[in-house]
Amino acid sequence: MRATVMLKLAPPRLSRFCSSSAFSHHNASVVDEFTKFCYQRDLPRAMKAMEAMHRNRLWADAITYSELIKCCLIRGAVEQGRLVHQHVFSNGYDPKTFLINTLLNMYAKFGLLDEAQNLFDKMPERNVVSWTTMISAYSNSSLKYKALEFLILMLREGVRPNMFTYSSVLRACDGLLDLKQLHASIMKVGLESDVFVRSALIDTYSKLGEQIAALNVFNEMVTGDLVVWNSIIGGFAQNSDGDEALLLYKRMKRAGFAADQSTLTSVLRACTGLALLELGRQVHVHVLKFDQDLILNNALLDMYCKCGTLKDASLVFTKMVEKDVISWSTMIAGLAQNGFSSDALKLFESMKVRGPKPNYITVLGVLFACSHAGLVKDGWYYFQSMKELFGIDPGREHYGCIIDLLGRAGRLDEAVKLIHEMNHEPDAVTWRILLGACRVHKNVDLAIYAAKEILKLDPTDAGTYILLSNIYANSQKWEDVSEVRKVMRARGVKKEPGCSWIEVSKQVHAFMLGDDSHPRTEEIKRELSQLIQRLVRVGYVPDTNFVLQDLEGEQEQMEDSLQYHSEKLAIVFGLMSLPNEKTIRIRKNLRICGDCHIFAKLVSQLENRVIVVRDPIRYHHFQDGVCSCGDYW
Repeated sequence: MRATVMLKLAPPRLSRFCSSSAFSHHNASVVDEFTKFCYQRDLPRAMKAMEAMHRNRLWADAITYSELIKCCLIRGAVEQGRLVHQHVFSNGYDPKTFLINTLLNMYAKFGLLDEAQNLFDKMPERNVVSWTTMISAYSNSSLKYKALEFLILMLREGVRPNMFTYSSVLRACDGLLDLKQLHASIMKVGLESDVFVRSALIDTYSKLGEQIAALNVFNEMVTGDLVVWNSIIGGFAQNSDGDEALLLYKRMKRAGFAADQSTLTSVLRACTGLALLELGRQVHVHVLKFDQDLILNNALLDMYCKCGTLKDASLVFTKMVEKDVISWSTMIAGLAQNGFSSDALKLFESMKVRGPKPNYITVLGVLFACSHAGLVKDGWYYFQSMKELFGIDPGREHYGCIIDLLGRAGRLDEAVKLIHEMNHEPDAVTWRILLGACRVHKNVDLAIYAAKEILKLDPTDAGTYILLSNIYANSQKWEDVSEVRKVMRARGVKKEPGCSWIEVSKQVHAFMLGDDSHPRTEEIKRELSQLIQRLVRVGYVPDTNFVLQDLEGEQEQMEDSLQYHSEKLAIVFGLMSLPNEKTIRIRKNLRICGDCHIFAKLVSQLENRVIVVRDPIRYHHFQDGVCSCGDYW
């Protein structure tokens, strides 16, 4: 339904002034006052003056009305904007296309697309600005297909799109086919070199995950504008290719460009994904030039949290002059993921008193904190009251946290019941959470059930096949073991190798089980063997329950496999390469296994070192033989 403009202005009437000169003087005075108030952005007095003009059939120039419309936009004054619309179309006044475009933009900015469309349909003349305004409005809405439709109509009417048209319509592309067709159209009209169009093309290809195509657009010509550099760097950072983002950042600096807030935000995102703390700290120095930039400070806060340096994160959070819901949510989640659940919940209580209203992500961080601290009662309370307290409907991720909470606490029957009662169809992640709990609590039958549900949804999940195979083997069900492995071979499923990364002297070193490509491999293995011998003397026994592979050999072979897990190699390399006062920080692609967890605790005590391991689930801070997770992980 298109909204109808409500006419509230008094009907025009003839003036009763005695002389025409007095009447003319009065008219000029009214228009002058109206103009003055419009430029002063005094909305109440401008509207009152416009009423007087309307009564006397007077109009100002288009520029003055555009100033009044801008004032309405700034104040969010929808009704006053509608009255301006009614006034400039009254009593035969013929507003110019420029002024109608200004009104069109006003309705678009207010999100009143029906009223914008109605005005657009009635325009006697539509130029490129008219079409671009509508295309931009639909691109920014949930009706993106309308933006593409309008571009076609615009071309049919013979109106040539400009750089702003294409920049706007590119945001509406949800599919690669549409994008490629638009790209061809842009090249046809010769706008591929325009800064805004190139930037929008790169952004859109990146949004669709087509980074090679985005890079091709970037490399087609020499880039002389920071906006384009920011688009390509940001595209790779957002698509979790931090290495390429940082390489492009170095290219940008060599080309003589100085980073702005957008650049630094993307570089921090890349550092966050790669856990490059030292580089992140160098970027922090540049961030100080923009210390009041909220988005940049949030990126810095996220980087420190995800690199496991809560002290630095807390300092950034405390110094932030402005904090939004993202700031609070990032800090709460950071504390929870790093094992400081009680601090996360205390911060959440503080947020409820003096911070913004919690959102979907905030509550997720709170539930994660409860789950990883075993706070069943608190977790249930926040989960069941989130709708009432904060107006947030529980999502799949919230259910996942509560299922994890119940599973960790051994309340597996309640976890299964919740899965079947949840408002969302359970996905593979939900069943993996249950499977992990079954493994910890050795519930074989339920583990088999959960594993089969996972494989229905994700038939290529190697970890589930291997875990299911081991469960059958532990239960002496050899025929089932054989069947699982047969299916794996038939489907070409292979276990993802564990990989660990550590940053030393601004270089990232990678370690993988069975990969001897590191130049110091033999030295690292010798040091590791000697370290394990020392650990055995203080009580370390390799736990082969955590060998998730199809080794059918002897106990000794299984222990050898454990010995060369990637995180052990990375820890030893850190001991060899970093000064004693330096924290050993490791990033992993797979969850840390129980044996490596025991190993890291003992090493932290024996070597008097702080070790931080970041896996896809959480962070483990090992110090003095203790882990921040409290062995509840």
